[in-house]
Amino acid sequence: MKLILLFCLALFSSGLLANDENELIQSLAPELSSKSKADRLKAIDLIAESSAPRKMVWLQAMVDGDLYQLKSSDEIVLAVRDGKDYTVTKASDGSALGIEKKRALRKIKVDNSMRQNLRSLIGTFALTSGEAQERYEAVKSLVGKADGATVDRVRELVVEEPDHNVSTAMGLLVSIHDLENGTKQQQADALNFVDGKLDSDVLNALRRLADSSSDTAVATQAASLLAAAESRQRWYRHLETLFFGLSLGSVLVVAAIGLAITFGVMGVINMAHGELIMLGAYTTYFIQQLFPSAIEYSILLAVPAAFMVSGAVGVLIERTVIRHLYGRTLETLLATFGVSLLLQQTVRTFVSSQNVAVINPSWMTGSWVLNPALSLTYNRLIIIGFCLFVFALLLLIFTRTGFGLQMRAVSQNRQMSRAMGIRSARVDAMTFGLGSGVAGVAGVALSQLGNVGPNLGQSYIIDSFIVVVFGGVGNLWGTLVAGMTLGISNKVLEPWAGAVLAKIILLVFIILFIQKRPSGLFPARGRAVEN
Repeated sequence: MKLILLFCLALFSSGLLANDENELIQSLAPELSSKSKADRLKAIDLIAESSAPRKMVWLQAMVDGDLYQLKSSDEIVLAVRDGKDYTVTKASDGSALGIEKKRALRKIKVDNSMRQNLRSLIGTFALTSGEAQERYEAVKSLVGKADGATVDRVRELVVEEPDHNVSTAMGLLVSIHDLENGTKQQQADALNFVDGKLDSDVLNALRRLADSSSDTAVATQAASLLAAAESRQRWYRHLETLFFGLSLGSVLVVAAIGLAITFGVMGVINMAHGELIMLGAYTTYFIQQLFPSAIEYSILLAVPAAFMVSGAVGVLIERTVIRHLYGRTLETLLATFGVSLLLQQTVRTFVSSQNVAVINPSWMTGSWVLNPALSLTYNRLIIIGFCLFVFALLLLIFTRTGFGLQMRAVSQNRQMSRAMGIRSARVDAMTFGLGSGVAGVAGVALSQLGNVGPNLGQSYIIDSFIVVVFGGVGNLWGTLVAGMTLGISNKVLEPWAGAVLAKIILLVFIILFIQKRPSGLFPARGRAVEN
């Protein structure tokens, strides 16, 4: 019984002690609200040296500009802005104090130098955190900014650090400091450690050491390491350019492949193809609005939904407009252009004329960091994979299904297909629906790269036609090769020619290529050959 009483007393005493320590913030109110910067810095040091459980909360609140003093009682509080008012809690224990107007609060002033000092203190405390990720982030935040005392503390911690990533980051922090401020032996150790590292802080430190070191051997070694790192960086930039070219090519392929189907089989120049892409993107937006708690799965739901919505609209367009204009290419072009304007205005009237934002699921955000010089964004990686999946599925439909056989038969010889009993009108409707559905699926992909608006499709319709013509009308392999080729070429030309001039150069090249080879990269048999 006595043991239980002693245990309860100890808990009670520790609770009182913690509360007393947390009252430190209030006792420092005069210094924190002082006009003297020296007084405020002294108060920050006292907080940092204390054992108050909430000291990290106070220091972070000062960094964020959320530490205030109530004018009525001089009490130190945390105040977070909520519209025109502020939600106020006690700094000492976090208990709620209600809502206050701005005029009732006096902000604890923190300038840039104080804010930098606060960040350094917070990072130093986090170095001993129980979570490896927190320690890693703390070390990364101090790289190139830590003072000598902090670096000495890191030297002690790195010996006992169990996590490889954290210990490497600590070694990097120490090495960057030693390159500029260390002894000759420390500089030599640091040069050996940073050999092969591509972090920007490392390269800057090597550059400064190569320019300013009085030791010729050290300066030469630093310059050699810098040259090797910059050479590797250039190679990684080339790989990054290739990646962005593949992602742009994937976007072009996904946007154009539906057009290649309708243009190749039916000979219809569908100027409303961009608006069918737009409908797919808006379908993604509405899926997220209908199921706000299922954002992580919204894209998976949106793909079949967009295919059905755009496919249904495509069948409707074919049945009401295009079926009456077969064989009259110019009139088909004008009619579908009118349909595109109608679809745009419908969206402006019933949805919004402003762009709407589609939320990226968490598994499509962020980057896959291969090294400090090369990172691949997840959304573009997924779009590249999605493009290849759509291409493979369509190729399977074309070559392994009865419907695909009928489509190829109609595209190669319509009269003979009819004579063999194929209902060409039904094939036309289903083909147009398939191409339109694929356009809707492209809209889902494009919604993950930017905002969705009524003019979304206009950004891709011209590029889609260029891809189809360059690759060969109605040829899936041609569309894939042409899209990837144009995407990579565009990204290769952009750095030295600029975005606009790069497009002009590619357009001129394609015009000259079509003059020499009118059937494109992969000539396809079809109605054009018959005629």
